[in-house]
Formats: sequence, C-alpha cells, structure tokens
Amino acid sequence: MNKRINLLIAFSVVALIALSTVQCYLVKTAYDYKVAQFHSEIKEDIAKITNEFSDIDSAYVNKKELLYNQLAQNYVINKRSKIDIKNTLIENESNDPLTRKLQLRFKRDFPNIDIDFAIVLNKFVIYNSYKKPDTLFSEKPVIQNKIYGHLKSLDNAFLVRNYVSTTNGSAVLKDYKLLTEDSMYVSVADWEMIIFERMRMVLLLSLASILTLITLFVIAIKALIKQKKVSDVKTDFINNITHELKTPLTTLGISTKILERKDIRENDGQFDSILNTISRQNSRLQNLIDQVMANSLGENEVELQKEKVEAETFLKSIVADFKVAFPKVTLETQFNTNETLLVLDKFHLTTAILNVFENAVKYGSSTITLKTELVKNQFNISIKDDGIGISKSKHSLLFDKFYRVEQGNLHNAKGLGLGLFYVKQIIKAHQGTIGVISDLGKGSEFTIMFKIQ
Repeated sequence: MNKRINLLIAFSVVALIALSTVQCYLVKTAYDYKVAQFHSEIKEDIAKITNEFSDIDSAYVNKKELLYNQLAQNYVINKRSKIDIKNTLIENESNDPLTRKLQLRFKRDFPNIDIDFAIVLNKFVIYNSYKKPDTLFSEKPVIQNKIYGHLKSLDNAFLVRNYVSTTNGSAVLKDYKLLTEDSMYVSVADWEMIIFERMRMVLLLSLASILTLITLFVIAIKALIKQKKVSDVKTDFINNITHELKTPLTTLGISTKILERKDIRENDGQFDSILNTISRQNSRLQNLIDQVMANSLGENEVELQKEKVEAETFLKSIVADFKVAFPKVTLETQFNTNETLLVLDKFHLTTAILNVFENAVKYGSSTITLKTELVKNQFNISIKDDGIGISKSKHSLLFDKFYRVEQGNLHNAKGLGLGLFYVKQIIKAHQGTIGVISDLGKGSEFTIMFKIQ
C-alpha cells in the first residue's frame, strides 16, 4: 500500500513538473512572439520616418554627397590614408543636426517610448570602369562606425534597415562612382516592461493556472495521505477490537462447554464460579460495546448531568478509587486550591480522569502526581507521570479517535485508541481544554483547564 502511494505521488510530481514545463514553454513562446511583433511595429513605423531623410532635412542628401566626394578626392588626389578617410567621416558626421532632428521626430511620433538610435557606416567603396574597385573600408556593423545618433552600444539594439547608396563622383572625379552602405539600429528603453505589460493577462492567467495546479496537487496528496492514515487507523482499530472481543467470547464459549458437564452442574461451588466468570465476561463484552458506542459521539452530542461539586473532594475520591485498583502505582497529590466549586458531570469526568491515570500506567508509569491550582479565573488540574513519554511529533495525534502511541512499529499496550479521544470530548463538553507536555523518555504532563463559573 505504501509503495503504491509513493509511486502515485512520484508520478503526480512528474506530471506536475511536465505541465508546469509546458506552461512555461507556452509563455516563453508567447513572449518571443510579442518581442518579434514589437520589433516589427517599431521597424515599420521608423522606416516610414526615415524612408526619405529629405523629409526631415532637405539639405541632407546634398550634404552627404558633397562629403563623400570630398573624402574620395582626398583619397584619390591628395593620397590620404584609408584610416584618415574613415576617421574624418566618423568625426564629421557624429554631431550632425540630422541626429537632433531625428530625435525630435521620434519624440513626436512615439511620445510614450524613449528611443535612441545610431546609423553606422558599414562600407565605403570607390570604383570606375578602368580600375579595380578600391574599398576604403568594409566592416561588420559596430558602434565605433557611428555617423549619426547617440546610441552607446549595439548590444541591446535591433536593426531597423540597411541603406545602400551609389553616388556619381564630382567634376574632379568624373570617372568615379562611390558606393556606401550604412545600417540603422534602434534601442527602446525599458522595452521588456512594455512587453510584460502587453502580456499581463497571459502572465496572470498562466501564473493562476500553475498555482491552481500546485494547489490541487497539494490538496490531492493531503487527501491521499489522510485517506491512507484513516485506512491504517481503521485496520488497526478492527485488529484491536477483534482482539479485545475475542478474549471474553472465548471465555464465554469455554465456560458454556464446562457447564454442559454433569459433574460441574452437581458441584455447587464450581457451578457458581463458572456462572460468575460468565457474568464478568458478559459485563466486559457489554462495556467494550458501550465504549465504542459512547466514543462515536462528538462533544456536542454528549448528554451531561451537571451538578455543583467541590473539586478537591471530587478528585480525592477518584484518587482513592484508583489506588484500590492499582495498589502498586504511587499516586501523589498537591492540592494548591481549597473548596473550589465546579459545575460538572461527575460520572463522565470521573471516567475521563481515570482514563488519563490508566493511560499513564499502560505506558510504563510507576509514579503519578496530581496537582491543582487557580490561574486567574481558571481551575487547572495537572496530571504528571514518569512513563515512557510521547515524542513531540505525535502530540497533534494524541486525541484523535482510534490513535494509539506506537513504539517502533508495534503497539505494546492494549486498547482501542479511544481513551484520550473520549477524555478530550468530555473536557470540551464541559467547555474546558486539555493540553500535553511530553518528550520521549521524559514522561508526560496532561493539563485540564476549566473556567470557574
């Protein structure tokens, strides 16, 4: 049974992990889609703005052509190095008015988004029909080749578009043509928060579904464990009640057979002895049945016959009865109260307190101490023993129906597991409380508390 439950729990955990993984994968897929959609929207909108720079700066195209021709002339005629040409181009363009005009346009068209950009030059080639093309430089896009914008890095930026331009040379370079290629990169501040905002409902629903799955899983496992516990307790109770009932029934069967013998019937002494045995075993059997019936009631179903009782006198009578039944057990008393009147049911409360005493003896106690005291408006009865004690992990189970303290995997003490359950029901029916302080090997102390009316 335990193996099957463990396997079921293991499979449930695997299933929960698998479902959570699938859910996370779906969320990640939705996130990637939202990112791609966001980039596509930004690219499309910015492409409309930058499709023709002449819409933003009417002199831009002419300025760019003049600059490229001047740089080509410096390279071909003035024999400047390629590094000088590149540096001149980058330094000349980096603070161009076009940068400021583009930023103003972005702020106007995207009022809720903080956009920064960079246009980097990738290639600059000079060629004519008579000579082999001369590449001044051709590099992959890097922020060091920036000619417009204030973007500091391309790490978190995305490509909007590439620009390829072919320009005729100036009058000095009439046989030359200039080929340039540049790329525009855009970075959106806090773009992750924008994506998360768009995915808010998806994330909330996913989180709710995962939490629901985990909650249902925990509830199911708890229910399974509780059902397993109830099943074990039920089996244990059936085994114990069978054992308890078997003894008087066996004795009754044997006694009945003995009475069938003629010599026993003719012997008055033996006949009366057998009849007394039958009577005692019948009473024991009836008591077992009554105990099971009585302990099936809740505290609200117990019918109490309450009366005013002097607590100290009442407890002394219980102690006296217990000493007669258990002469080898030392029962000490410490009455720190005097003539305290309580309203209680003498029969049920006597049975409850005796159950605590007998439970102490059952689990190895040879000395029991009963103490009373008043704490504010409360009458406390403390019952302390020197028995085997109860591990702290078992305290919450002590007053459960049919529960009996185990020693290892064995129940060394006989009983139905109803004694302490009955005690708690009776105390609760009197509007009182009961608690326990105990540790394994250190004895136990039960404290019963009643409000003084």
